[in-house]
Amino acid sequence: MKLAILKERRDGETRVAATAETVKKLKGLGLEVTVETGAGARARVSDADYLAAGATIAPDMASALAGADIVLKVRGPEADEITAMKKGAVLAALLSPYTEKDTAAKLAGQGVTAFAMEFIPRISRAQSMDVLSSQANLAGYKAVLDAAATFGRAMPMMMTAAGTIAPARVFIMGVGVAGLQAIATARRLGAIVSATDVRPATKEQVESLGATFVAVIDDEFKQAETAAGYAKPMSAEYQAKQAALVAEHIKKQDIVITTALIPGRKAPVLVTAEMIATMKPGSVIVDLAAEQGGNTPLTRPNEVYETNGVTIMGHTNLPARLAVDTSSLYARNLFNFVALIVDKKTGQLALNWDDEIVKGAALTRDGEIVHPAVKG
Repeated sequence: MKLAILKERRDGETRVAATAETVKKLKGLGLEVTVETGAGARARVSDADYLAAGATIAPDMASALAGADIVLKVRGPEADEITAMKKGAVLAALLSPYTEKDTAAKLAGQGVTAFAMEFIPRISRAQSMDVLSSQANLAGYKAVLDAAATFGRAMPMMMTAAGTIAPARVFIMGVGVAGLQAIATARRLGAIVSATDVRPATKEQVESLGATFVAVIDDEFKQAETAAGYAKPMSAEYQAKQAALVAEHIKKQDIVITTALIPGRKAPVLVTAEMIATMKPGSVIVDLAAEQGGNTPLTRPNEVYETNGVTIMGHTNLPARLAVDTSSLYARNLFNFVALIVDKKTGQLALNWDDEIVKGAALTRDGEIVHPAVKG
């Protein structure tokens, strides 16, 4: 059975869906692995590395896809890639199912069984396949490094013969995987760190990392988390109280990193233009939600610019800025998923539609969009 790894074609996408390490593991499942030439170049994986791991190198996309039973990608396929896939092929990738419904429709029309890795259920058995967590972890780390590189001062307190330098103040808004890593990274760099989130469980996590938790703690706050661990939309009254608290706090901050996302919806505005106007000259905002509209109304996707002395960074794909490590983690996530759907004895596809991971991640099947969050 043939598995194909394709080169990413989207602007700015430097990651790859397999490394030499995971190619060896895929071969161990009995799969024939074909890699499109140059697929791993921007993630520092050469064609020679793939050959040494046992893969075949295809000269182009069409050759890589010819007869492929399983296709692995980072981002969703382009139209020509979809038409080159055979009916019944299995695709696993980050398919942006809420915003790229045309891609889902084309995959269904081609008869491709597509799995959106964003939909991997957040259960203990699926942790090793959780691409959102693996990529967000490094995004949070990179956000702090980007901010530190742009910020015109040192991060830690420094005591010198010429005087003392005060530490930078870093405020993290949204304490998911990215936010927690941002807190840890900023703390390691010596900053004074505070953080906020509407989910009550995060208070203890923030404080355990040595940061200060900032939130209006009332009855609504105590009920502000879904069973799946996501933040619930908050009432207008709560948002007003929280905004007032944040507005006062943000005046004193040097760096603000926003990470708040709600699946399937535009990113919530956390930092208003009025708040930004109160920030100190030289301050930096890193908006990790830029691709979904941004957590500030002034964020410009894929732009870094200054307004009233405040730099706003709107990179839309921070994981791609650390392609070697993010590719390594993503490739392992994909391998663990493939290992679930391939029979280890025969090396053939064995899709168990009663498995909650397989069923939960399925976007298209039998010519239709099947995921309940997207179909209809």
